This record gives sequence, C-alpha cells and structure tokens, in this order.
Amino acid sequence: MKYPALKIRMKYATACAWRCCGLFLSLTALSSPPALGDDVLERGEAIYREQCLSCHGENGIGQTDGYSDALVGDASIGQLTETITDTMPEEDPEACVGEDAEAVAKYIHHTFYSEAAQLRSRPAQVDLSRLTARQLQQCLADLYTHFYSSPWLEKKRGLNASYFDSNRWDNSKLKVERTDAVLDFNFGHDAPVEGVDPKEFYIHWTGSLNVEHTGRYEIVVHSTCSMKLRFGHQDEVLIDNHVQSEGKTEFRRTVHLLGGRQYPVYIDYTQRNRKTEQPPAEFSLRWVPPGGVEQVIPTENLFPSMFPSTFALQTKLPPDDRSYGYERGTRVDRGWEDAVTKAAFEFGAIAVKRLWPQYRRNHRGESDENRERLRGFLTEIATVAFRGELDDDAKQLYIEDQLAAAEDDQLAIVRSCLLIIKSPRFLYPAANPNVSPEMRIASRLAMTLYDSLPADAWILEHLRKGELKLGEPNPEQRVRQMAERMLRDPRLDGKAMAMFFDWLDIDPAAEIHKSQEVFPGFDQQLAMQLRRSLETQLSDIFWSEDSDYRQLFLRDWNYTNQSLADFYGTPFQPRETAVPGSMVPSQADQQRTFGVLTHPMVTSHLSYFETTSPIHRGVFLIRRVLGRTLRPPMDAFAPLDPTLHPDLTTRQRVELQTGEQSCQVCHQRINALGFSLEHFDAVGRFRDLEKGKPIDATGGYVTRTDEAVAFESAGDLARFLANNEDAHRAFVERVFEYFVKQPVAAFGEDTLDELTRTFRDSQFNMRALIVEIAVQTAMSDFNEEKTDEAT
Repeated sequence: MKYPALKIRMKYATACAWRCCGLFLSLTALSSPPALGDDVLERGEAIYREQCLSCHGENGIGQTDGYSDALVGDASIGQLTETITDTMPEEDPEACVGEDAEAVAKYIHHTFYSEAAQLRSRPAQVDLSRLTARQLQQCLADLYTHFYSSPWLEKKRGLNASYFDSNRWDNSKLKVERTDAVLDFNFGHDAPVEGVDPKEFYIHWTGSLNVEHTGRYEIVVHSTCSMKLRFGHQDEVLIDNHVQSEGKTEFRRTVHLLGGRQYPVYIDYTQRNRKTEQPPAEFSLRWVPPGGVEQVIPTENLFPSMFPSTFALQTKLPPDDRSYGYERGTRVDRGWEDAVTKAAFEFGAIAVKRLWPQYRRNHRGESDENRERLRGFLTEIATVAFRGELDDDAKQLYIEDQLAAAEDDQLAIVRSCLLIIKSPRFLYPAANPNVSPEMRIASRLAMTLYDSLPADAWILEHLRKGELKLGEPNPEQRVRQMAERMLRDPRLDGKAMAMFFDWLDIDPAAEIHKSQEVFPGFDQQLAMQLRRSLETQLSDIFWSEDSDYRQLFLRDWNYTNQSLADFYGTPFQPRETAVPGSMVPSQADQQRTFGVLTHPMVTSHLSYFETTSPIHRGVFLIRRVLGRTLRPPMDAFAPLDPTLHPDLTTRQRVELQTGEQSCQVCHQRINALGFSLEHFDAVGRFRDLEKGKPIDATGGYVTRTDEAVAFESAGDLARFLANNEDAHRAFVERVFEYFVKQPVAAFGEDTLDELTRTFRDSQFNMRALIVEIAVQTAMSDFNEEKTDEAT
C-alpha cells in the first residue's frame, strides 16, 4: 500500500521538564482535479452561480444568512439531480429541472460536494495528538504490568475453590478442589461439600475478574461469615470482614476498572465454631457494572487463572473530543493538565507501594551501591514509558536530578514518575526522537491494537535481539507476524468490544427504560441480561475461527438464559441446559433472528418509551452501518404523540409527520430503512400486528452507485447489509478510525479502497482486518523513510 509523505519536524524546549513540543505533519498534495472543460460542467457552474450561490456560497461553504451548513455529502449525481429537481431553488423549484438540474448536480459533485472533491481541496492529514483518556489509562496499566508479566487469553470460566475441614488453610484438611461457576451460595447450616464439618470450615477462592467495559464498578459482597476479599494484587485488601462485624452482612466498594483487563481475586471465607448459635453460612459475590443494576457476577466474567497484578487509574479524566466521530487527543486545557498531574501522583504512589518492592525482589542479588538498584528501576520506568532509550539529557533530568534532589527513595520515585508521566515523550507517542524504527513500529502496533505502549517482556526482548530486522527483504512480513502474535491478547478483546458498542451507538453505561404498563417485566435486570447476551454474541463472532463480519447480520441464534427465554419466548429458547449464571446458545430461528441487527439490546435502544422509532433506526443504519451522511434537520423535531392518532400504526404516524416535500429529501432514505425493522417492537420482541393491523416492513435503499434495492422484511435488510459494498466500506472506515484515531484518508486517498478490497478477499475476517490496519499504519513511517532515501 502506498502512502503520501508524512513529513515530521520536532522542536523541544526544556525547563525542568519539557514544556512544549511541536509536531508538524503534512501530506503531499493529492492529484489536482481535471480542468472544467466539459460543457456540462461549465453550464452547471453558470447555473449554480446564478441560482444557488446566494444561499450555498462559494464552493458550497454556506452563508450565515442562508444555508450555514457546507454543501458536502455522499449522494450520487442521480440523487443530487433528483433533490435539485424537487426542491431547489426553494422559492421556485421549477426553475431548475431536467438537464439544468443534472448539470448543476455534476458541477457540485465534481467541484466540492463529493468525498474525492473534498480531499482534493483540503487533503486529510495526521493530526498531532496526545494520549486520549482511554490510552492514558491503558498505558499506565501496562507500564505497571511490565514489572509482572503479560496477560493471555483464557477460555475456562469460574473461580478455583478449595474447601477445607478446618478454619484455616491446612493441606492435610483439604477435602475438595473444584471450579465454581459463580459465587452465590446459601449453605445454611449444612456442610458446603462432603467431608466438611458444617460448624467449622474454610473456603479459599482464587482467579480473576474479567472486565469488558471501562467504568466505575461497585463490588458487593454478601457474607454471613468471616471473609476477606483481596483485589488486583495479593496484598491489596478491598473488603475486610475477617474480624466479623456483628449483624453486618453486606459490604460495598466502588472502583474504576478498565475494559479488556483481568483483576486477580483472592477470597478467604471462614465459618468459625461458636459457643452461641451460628448464623446460616451464606456468601455472594456481586457487582453493579456501569449503567447496570446489582447482580451476581456472571460466569463469563470469572476466570480460574490468576492473572498478573494490574493497576487501574482511579483519577477521573476529562472526556476527549469526539467531533470527528471518534476520540481524539487534540484538546489541551487546564482541566486535562490537572487530571494528568493527579494521575502522575497516583501512579507514583503505586510505584512506591508495589513496583519498587517487586523490582527489588527481581533484582535481589544485584549491588545497591550508590542507589544503583533505584537508578535501574527509574530508568526502566522511563525507558518503557518513553518507548525508547534515554539520551544523556533525559537521564540527567528524569533520573539523576531526582535522585540528587531526594535522599528518601520513595520521594525520588514520586518525583521521577511525575516528570516521566507529564513528559511529551510519554503523552505524545510520536514525540521521542530517540526511538529506533523497530521500536516505533512496535509502538504503533501496541497503540493500534491495545491503545497502549509496548511494555510486554516478549516484545521488548524481541526488539532487543534485533529479530524484527527491518533492513532485510520483506520487512512487512515480520511486522505482520508480530501483529498476529499480539492479536492473541485480552486487551484486544476489550478494545474490540468497545469498538462494537461504538459502532452500534450504544453507551454501555446508559440505562434503558420502558413503560411497565405496556411492557411488564422489562426492567433493568432484564436489560443487563440483554447486554450480556449481546456482549457474548459479539465476542463469539469476533473470536470465531472465521471472525466473519457477515455473521453480525446473518447468525440466526442468540445467546440466552432463562430470564430472556421467559420474556422473549421462542427466539430466545435455549438449545441446551444452562449452567446457572451462564449464557447458552438459543434455538436457531431463521424467521425472527438476524444477528445483532435485530438483537433486542439494539432495537430497544433505538426505540421510545412505548413505541418503536423507525427514524432513529433508519438514521442508525444510514450513518453507522452504511456510512452515509445526513444533514441535520432544518427544524426542531418532536415525534407525534401516539395518543393524537390512536388508530394509526407507528409507520403511519411517521409517514404522516415526514410527508412534507422538504422532509422527504432525507426521510425517504431514513424511513425506507427504519421501516424494515418494524416487526421488532420497542423492547425488541417480534410481532406480526400493531393496533390490530399487519406489520408493513417493506423498505428500500439506493446505493452510492444509484442501484435501488427493495426489502420485504428485516431478513432482506440483513442479507443486503452482509453483502453490500457500502456497508463493507463503512465498517472498514469505522474500525480504522476507532483503532487508529486518525482519518483513514490521511494515510493515502486509496487506503480505504485497498483495505476494503483486502477485507473482502479475506472473506470479511474482522481480526485479519485489524491486523492489516495495524501493519499498514505501523509501516507508514518506515515506507516514508524508504521513499525519501530513494528520492
């Protein structure tokens, strides 16, 4: 893949710490547009200047006293011609029709309206950006984990349990070892397992808590006996009721956790023999996830393996700019500066408490003369954080000056961590001039795949031995091999899940409220089960052997449990007996189940309190799934109150409200897609009737190439989306922007087309697409340097 030149110049100024850095990136100009020699284009320009310029402005940029929005979009010439014929000019639509309308449409499309025209007039570029909030959290977590070990993918579920016929750990009294799927027990006055005295026993649970979404979690323990919960590290006590509090059985702690991370869990549970009457033995491990309600922690979130100690930043970070449709680290203000300072102090404290003792244990036999071990510890933190070796100036500033300024080791660590984390070398991934080409590529891969830095021991050892060997023939293959190995990591699972929820326009922390009068039984507990079902479905498709994007629309079964089966009926009936607390596949249903498109979590999210919303569903399909543009409504929009037209179906009400010609410019596209999902009500249940009338789910879509496609049902729509090039291209672009956090066009005007072709050639393998994106963006600097050398 070829890329335009990415010219980078840097300038640093240092005063105690680097206070500023400049990073200038420019792209070689894309090819100039062909001259407007065509008679039709010249005619279109003349008509535009006569009839359109006063409202739409020069080059369609808009006028403050007319149309303020720029005249840009992705409609085809045919669609533009139709819109102009029907609606423009507003004061006299008959003034521009037929060949005149077509000529204006061609001129607009060619000169400033289309994506190609926009790129010619203002080429996309790679923006200077700092770490986003998510990237800062993930980088600090991996900087911490670097001193332990790397995570891995785990297939087993549940927590390891050891049951002792004793009130403490005693190998001679160990009776049972097993895996408990969930921790929700009411032993009463009975023995928890055979061979154990019900009046006195000890249970030790170990494993890890798997987190899918970043946010604040309330960990809840219900225990009638003595217990202690350690979390994140074997010495980090989160809840302590070892000395039992009389009458207190519920304990809560709130922590901020990161998606794609696994937190070690150690639980000691003791029933002691008492002279007084013993309470019944009960224990439950629960949580309240972001936007959710209290529930027993599900099986899929519990791993029996003990993952390495990890760290989750608790400092609240300000939100990042999302004006481009994805998070960008472009805004630097006082709020962000203060938050980074607090984060640096928080990390410094954990470095003192956990990392420094761990480092000393790992380097026990080394000399500590003249604080040499502490110097090595701080140097390792800085080297990993900066993604490269330290030059003499950096060693002096970040290490030596801090050791000299603080005789106390702990204070020296905090001072050094404060400067390291606030340094542009850390906050701006491209800002360190002392990074080798190989490390720069590894950094790009880690940032793309994990939103983090390359802190894994195997990656650093791989680079230290020179095994990447970019100077040898076919370096891209070696980079691809590294990316494919990095793919097998739970951190990618967390980022991919966040990307899917972003693509589906679902905030995992948002609650779904529905009328209990209309939909009795749909509550927040059921909504949480729906979210679990969707998460399991997405993860299963993504990590399947084929990782086939088309299955997001074509899979004819869901993940379910008894609660969902009771509420949703046939489409959610389990095909096998479920282990309590787990999700299992439902029966196949080719008439009512079409992947995530008709999943109740998606369709209920795109509905009102009591009724569906074909408009919300249609806008979602156009913008998110098909990647098309829509202009904002010209007037404030409020749906018609259903009580005003009690006999009308939702479709009839929407058609009534959007029937005006000015509305139809957009709503003929929106409604035609949204109506296709009308078989699914406001909570996502399948229905054949509304208001006693048969559901009309017919609809349609006009592609970028002016092909008109008709749908009879959601099934037709799903099959179309699975195989449509507009949808493929939109998905590739959204994945690129979410993972890279830069516009895809900044890496070459043909990059999106080439990635889409590669995606199609891989049989729409989503993991292969992510590898391709990671490799090509990682190689961009290397390819640029080779191009410069050749010229």
